[in-house]
Amino acid sequence: MTRIDTDRDHGSSTDFPPVKKAIVVVPTYNEAENIGPLIPLILARDECLSVLVVDDNSPDGTADIVKSLPEFGDRVLILERPRKEGLGAAYIAGFQWILANTDFDAVFEMDADFSHDPVALDQFLVEIQTHDLVLGSRYLYGITVVNWPLRRLILSVGANIYARLVTGMPLKDSTGGFKCFRRSTLERLPLERIKSDGYSFQIEMNYHCWRRKLRIKEISIMFVDRQVGVSKMSNRIIFEAMWMVWALRLRRIP
Repeated sequence: MTRIDTDRDHGSSTDFPPVKKAIVVVPTYNEAENIGPLIPLILARDECLSVLVVDDNSPDGTADIVKSLPEFGDRVLILERPRKEGLGAAYIAGFQWILANTDFDAVFEMDADFSHDPVALDQFLVEIQTHDLVLGSRYLYGITVVNWPLRRLILSVGANIYARLVTGMPLKDSTGGFKCFRRSTLERLPLERIKSDGYSFQIEMNYHCWRRKLRIKEISIMFVDRQVGVSKMSNRIIFEAMWMVWALRLRRIP
């Protein structure tokens, strides 16, 4: 059985080479108000961190703001795509580009809207030294969500219970989007076959790791709803997640 760590402490391991440099993948679509302030906060957490923005041709000039930053071309990179194709497709494109063109030891997922606190990157960097995948959990010790409408909170909690019951994954938060993969983890996943989006993308990525018996660690994070910009959540994303968990259970993976 895959080991899922849900405590703050972990044992030492000689099976994991050190993570010396990591890159944070931030998908964007119309995040001009957020991306400029966010990237310096990420880079300030640790000198080992870089940022890859995957922009889906934002009409509000998000890409231009990224290119204007002092660290652009060094610790700040951008992958521009011709049109909006969804969160899952953006992450897959970013992962594949990183694996093909760089030598980063670890790869983060992180939202552009400040719902994920850059301060938490510190703990991720500690835990990824001895794990294949580190997940930021909103439900590890109770509920650590701020400013969400009650309807959306109930939906999220219910989605995680539903995913846990159907798939069997012993995760408190399988739908969260703040996480860190070792490079070797991404190299083992069938990225070219993953086509889901939103909630179901996060569930599917976690499920592939769990079925491969990789060592997964959940850490508690504080999730704060976006202050500016528009949420990308939709009914399509919700319905996709509902059937995806059954598809995962019935499919032979790996």
